[in-house]
Amino acid sequence: LPAYRDSKLFIKDLHFDEVPVRIYLPRVPSASKRRGVIFFHGGCGMFGSIRCYERICRYIARKSDSVVVSVGYRLSPEYKYPAQTLDCLTATVHFLKTAENYGVDPGRIIVCGDSAGGTFTATVCQELVNRRDIPKIRAQVLIYPFLQALNFNLPSHQKNTFTAFLSRERAVHFILKYLNKDCSMKEAVLAGSHVPESMNLKYSKWINPELIPEVFKVGYKPPLPTSFLPQVHKETQELLKTRLSPLLAEDAVVCRLPDTCIITCQHDVLRDEGLLYKQRLEDNNVKVTWCHVEEGFH
Repeated sequence: LPAYRDSKLFIKDLHFDEVPVRIYLPRVPSASKRRGVIFFHGGCGMFGSIRCYERICRYIARKSDSVVVSVGYRLSPEYKYPAQTLDCLTATVHFLKTAENYGVDPGRIIVCGDSAGGTFTATVCQELVNRRDIPKIRAQVLIYPFLQALNFNLPSHQKNTFTAFLSRERAVHFILKYLNKDCSMKEAVLAGSHVPESMNLKYSKWINPELIPEVFKVGYKPPLPTSFLPQVHKETQELLKTRLSPLLAEDAVVCRLPDTCIITCQHDVLRDEGLLYKQRLEDNNVKVTWCHVEEGFH
């Protein structure tokens, strides 16, 4: 939807350091500075827009009496990875620095996103933990986020292999397309052949079916062993970097992350990534609120 007139909100299209944003400001004056919400839309980094998320951003602004900034990051493949993450990072830093211009308390700003927007949210929060020149993000909200490309054989991947809209195969296909990679490598990545054994061993403490609660593992069968393919690994190394797989971040980063809300859905191939990140955050003494939608899907 375009930015129609709204009786309860001022809606403006702006640019934050050349990144397009749409800002939603409640019309009713506030006695104190408001909260701020930075929103990154989903769509695998290739689809979606500010206009697609018009209704939800209005809803958040009205219901929470907050100033909402919806970020129109550039899309792949026209703009190659990591342009999407960098746009989200640029817009976030700009808003943190200028929040008071919009009647927002810089200490009460959260970052929020769904699906790939949840990936950008997690990545932005990780990349800002060491910044001293800007206010700290108050909290992050991850709505069924994509968080790792190491293992596509977790219980939720098996259980929802053929779920409509985001099947296991389609998820990997979209990731490879997003990175402008040859999609013929899809089967090798699904099997885990892109990951050297040393890396599997290193990250098994964080990404492992054994860490998933038993209630979510009904019917799970460990996958058959697979051979490592060095050429596929070489071509897909971005999959195993924290910018795309924030679940692989070191504890020194994770322990400094803001309060977190994670939303997972039962019928979602990405469900277990949210569960594993929840565990990692809690192990590092980060306050986590978890909402699981039993009948929900991606």
